[in-house]
Amino acid sequence: MKKICSFFVLTLLTNISVMAQNKSKILVLIHSDNGGTYELAKEIAKGIESENTAVSYIKLVKSSQNPLLKDLPVATVDELTGYDGIAFGSPVYFGNISTGMSEFLSKTVQLWTAHALEGVPATVFMSAGSGAGKELALQAFWNTLAVHGMVLVSNGIRGTEELNKAIPQGNSVLGVTSMASLKDVERPTKGERHLAELQGKNFAKVTLALQGTHPPKSTVLHEHHVNFNDVLKQKNIVLPQVPKPAGNYQPFVRSGNLVFINQVALKDGKIFNAGKLGVDVNEQQVKEATKVTMLNVLSVLNEAVGGNLGKVKQCVQLTGIFNTKDDYTQHANLMNVASDLTVEIFGEKGKHARATLGASSIPVNSSVEIQAIFEVE
Repeated sequence: MKKICSFFVLTLLTNISVMAQNKSKILVLIHSDNGGTYELAKEIAKGIESENTAVSYIKLVKSSQNPLLKDLPVATVDELTGYDGIAFGSPVYFGNISTGMSEFLSKTVQLWTAHALEGVPATVFMSAGSGAGKELALQAFWNTLAVHGMVLVSNGIRGTEELNKAIPQGNSVLGVTSMASLKDVERPTKGERHLAELQGKNFAKVTLALQGTHPPKSTVLHEHHVNFNDVLKQKNIVLPQVPKPAGNYQPFVRSGNLVFINQVALKDGKIFNAGKLGVDVNEQQVKEATKVTMLNVLSVLNEAVGGNLGKVKQCVQLTGIFNTKDDYTQHANLMNVASDLTVEIFGEKGKHARATLGASSIPVNSSVEIQAIFEVE
C-alpha cells in the first residue's frame, strides 16, 4: 500500500512539473504615460493566468519616473523571441501608436530581417483620451505586427453584457481600449477591466494552442529576467549615494548610447584612504579605495539608467589612475579590483578594455581615480 501511495505521489508531482514546464510564457509589453495602459495590462495579465496554462510578464518599452510604473522592468528587443506570445499595450497618440512604443518597435528591424517573430501570436490593447481615433490606432498597431508575420488575435465581440451602456466604453473587436480622460468616471471602468481580462484569457488559449508551431528561436528570456537589485543583494554589494559634484560638472554625461563617468574614492563625504601609495597608504589600502571608487562609478551608472542596471549593454572601458611614486609599476594589480567587481555584477557584459597609469598627484588627495565608459540602451 505504501508503495502504491508513493508511486501515486511521485506521478502526481511529475505531472505537475510537466504542466508547469508546458505553460506558455506571454509578455505583456506596454508604454504607459499616466498608468491607464498599465491598469489594462494588469487585467490582461490576470486573464492570461486565469486558467493556469500561461505565465505573464508585464514590462515597459522604456523606463518611467511615474510612481506607478518606475519599479516595472524594461524589456529589450532581443528578448521578444523568448516568449510564446506577446500582448502589446499603448496609449493612443493622434490616432496612432504612442511615440514610446513606436520607437521600441523601430528597433526590431533585425528581428524582421531574421523572420524571428513570424508565427508568434500577438494581441493589442490601448488607452485612449476622448476615444476618437482608437480604431485607427489599433489598426496601425496591427499593421506593424502584421509586417513581422505575427498571428494577430482579435478580441472579437465578447463581454458586452458587462458594459454600462450609459457611458462611453472602450469596446472594440480589434482589442480593448479605455477612455482615460472621461471626467467623473473611474477608468478603466468595471466593464473595460472585464473586457481586458477576457481578452487575456482568450489570448492565452490561442497562444497555448499555437505553442511550438512556429520555428524554434534561441531564447534569451532567462538572461533578461536578471534582477540586478537581487544580484547586488545576493553578493552583499551596497551602492552608495551618488557623490555630489565638487565643481561645475555633472556626475555623468550621456552621448548617444554611451555614458561617461569619473569618480574618486569618496565615502561618506570624505576621501577614503587618502594619500600617495608607498608614502601615506599601502597597496591593500589602495585596493580598498579602488573598490570604493568603483562602487561610486556604479552608483552613478545606476542613476544614469534610471535605476535599471538591466539597461547596461556593455562596460566599454575602465581607466584607473593611481597616486603613486615614480618607480611604482604594479598599477594593473590595483585596478584588478575594479575590473573584477564589474565582471562579478554584469558577467560577460562587464568585460571591458582597460588602461592603468600612475600620477604624481590626484585631486582631493585621493589615492585613485577611475574613468568609465558604458554602453546602455
